[in-house]
Amino acid sequence: MKTKICPTCGCSLVRLGISEDREVRDSFAGRQYFFCCQGCKDIFMKSPEPFIREVEDMHVCPTCLAEKPSAYTVLLKYNAMDIRFCRCTHCMESFKKNPNHYLDRLAGKTDFKGIIDCEVCP
Repeated sequence: MKTKICPTCGCSLVRLGISEDREVRDSFAGRQYFFCCQGCKDIFMKSPEPFIREVEDMHVCPTCLAEKPSAYTVLLKYNAMDIRFCRCTHCMESFKKNPNHYLDRLAGKTDFKGIIDCEVCP
């Protein structure tokens, strides 16, 4: 399962509490990218390729919202989806108790304010 990750800073938009109506978007090479702020978009657009390479293998743990490369994740097959978790056993066990909550949050379907209070975020 994929979730939106700002390619410039590598942060999950869900973790930052950036809702779809507040995210910044742009396209490069026929693909749409999502950013946490205009500043990240501006930096990305100057030289996109290095940023794309850095985040192409990133996944977001649906429970703790940590951003991790595949090598630092554990795969769970759930309803024909491949879901990657951080290696913490707590995260996968919590997910199994309430999977719809975590999947909805990861997909941005809930009113999640983020795990940090960021004054500079939009």
